[in-house]
Amino acid sequence: MINPIQIIEKYYSPNTELYHVLVQHCEQVRDKAIEIATSHPKLNLNKEFITEAAMLHDIGIFLCDAPRIHCHGTHQYIEHGYLGADLLRKEGLHDHALVCERHTGTGISLEQIISKNLPLPPREMKPVSLEEKVICYADKFFSKTDLNCSLSIDRIRIMLGHHHPDNIIIFDEWHQLFS
Repeated sequence: MINPIQIIEKYYSPNTELYHVLVQHCEQVRDKAIEIATSHPKLNLNKEFITEAAMLHDIGIFLCDAPRIHCHGTHQYIEHGYLGADLLRKEGLHDHALVCERHTGTGISLEQIISKNLPLPPREMKPVSLEEKVICYADKFFSKTDLNCSLSIDRIRIMLGHHHPDNIIIFDEWHQLFS
């Protein structure tokens, strides 16, 4: 078992607003994902992995330019997933890295990356394992700009639909499976 906070603290100073935003958001996602795993024992989800990976899924945000959440890096926010994945691969956490890379929206396909000319490595970045999907699903309920709010299903669907209509279909499938 790894200690996600120790890994986070390699990259974030604990007494900063950014650290607070990251940790609180990740705790919300972790708690929702564990609630789902506990409520659906037949899915046989790995709760230890979910706990760790949910806490680390946004570790790359500090490398991005997102002043509203105290990030002052040089990359576009859409890049935080693969950037975080690169950090976790250096830590030897390949499976955790996949969660980072695949959690944005409902995942990003190679076709979307190419057709929209996204600043991402040209590869599939869609959740594959059930654990990846649970964390990705749980993440949609919590914003880093309003930490005291849980988003409604309708609001999540609207936000996801802005990026690609297939996101709504995928989210609805996950909602049926996990709710």
